[in-house]
Amino acid sequence: MDRLEAMSMLIAVTEHGSLSAASRTLQVPLATLSRKISDLESLLGTRLLIRTTRKLTLTDAGVSYIEAARRILEQVTEAERQASGEFVAPKGELVITAPVMFGRLHVLPLVVDFLEQFPEISVRLLLSDRNVDLVNDHVDMAVRIGRLPDSSMIATSVGSMRTVTCASPGLIARYGQVNSPEDLASLPCITLEAPMPTYCWRYRHPQNNQPLEIAIQSRLTVTTTEVAVQAAIRGVGVARLLHYQVVDAVGRGELNMLLAQYEPEIVPVHLIHASRGQMPLKMRRFLDFAAPQLREQLRRIVGRAD
Repeated sequence: MDRLEAMSMLIAVTEHGSLSAASRTLQVPLATLSRKISDLESLLGTRLLIRTTRKLTLTDAGVSYIEAARRILEQVTEAERQASGEFVAPKGELVITAPVMFGRLHVLPLVVDFLEQFPEISVRLLLSDRNVDLVNDHVDMAVRIGRLPDSSMIATSVGSMRTVTCASPGLIARYGQVNSPEDLASLPCITLEAPMPTYCWRYRHPQNNQPLEIAIQSRLTVTTTEVAVQAAIRGVGVARLLHYQVVDAVGRGELNMLLAQYEPEIVPVHLIHASRGQMPLKMRRFLDFAAPQLREQLRRIVGRAD
């Protein structure tokens, strides 16, 4: 049997919580997955999983074995990278993820220039507004906008971003000036679809920095920020977005910034990657190439305030 393959399958089962979920993710028949783990248990002469109709539980031996298997697979992966030359010359595939709109506007141009400089590197650019799991999804580097949770990820700061409120001049003409967050209660608003939707927007009082939570009326809910920007330009409602998403429309006079003095704290922007020992040269080269350029782009956005 392929012991490394069986280890990978066992790890997938424990991470996904069931054989069927792991089977779907790995695209391996359920019977094959079950047999591979049974063969591994037979080889070791011990039970690793306790299987019931409701859940899977690791035995004590399984807990210890999973920890060892993770270390072994990480060492094998690193050895393969060293053998393929990733630590000697910048080469191979680089997988990068970023939010959809930020990736299109700011990451894609960097990637194009990067590929011209490094002909032995190829890039797979994954644009998604959900936070991809770098380890489980085999992603090398990610752009993250927002506070980072405590984790084993290595983060390189590239700047910060405002959360802004904006509306079209036509909408302001119809409803009047917006002087405080409380004025939003009587205005139509545009919201983004989320797993746990909220119809409150948070602000910060300019005098005492106390948080303000304002209930808003969602006239339109959309799934992407670019659609939210276009809807705001057309006067559907007030939108609350990240500064980079509306800065061009504001510059063209299609949107006006509102409530700048009430904005919440700025959010950080990072390039992050997993902490997995020595960094392959393809990742080091991209980090060194992209970080200063992203910093400059974010500085320019800040310079175009209001």
